[in-house]
Amino acid sequence: MLRPMSESKLLLVAAVALIDPDGRVLLAERPAGKQLAGMWEFPGGKVDAGETLEQALIRELQEELGITVEKSCLAPFTFASHAYETFHLLMPLYVCRVWEGTVQPLEGQRLAWVKVGDMDSYPMPPADKPLVAMLRDLL
Repeated sequence: MLRPMSESKLLLVAAVALIDPDGRVLLAERPAGKQLAGMWEFPGGKVDAGETLEQALIRELQEELGITVEKSCLAPFTFASHAYETFHLLMPLYVCRVWEGTVQPLEGQRLAWVKVGDMDSYPMPPADKPLVAMLRDLL
């Protein structure tokens, strides 16, 4: 049962569609022990107090994937707004085609470079699913 917004916590998470030169998008599998474990999502994470969305993404991409991204390479694209049982997620999605370093799974997560047309075969959290259609239009 969904709770009214007054009872639900609003969670702000920034995410990014990293797009490689072949037009594939990076997906990361949520690790065991975390909510929605085993589902595939766009990289990113919670926005800490005092951070901008771009600062949060730059930090998360360094921590999770070992890559360096410049703010100028993060293009705002679309967003998801989804009511989960215990919180409401607001997730801006950026697009990024340029970064420094090699993408690595630094937190033990599995990674996959996926053509947008093949994303339906990857189980995704409810908030991420609608973003795939938007990416299809872009790519």
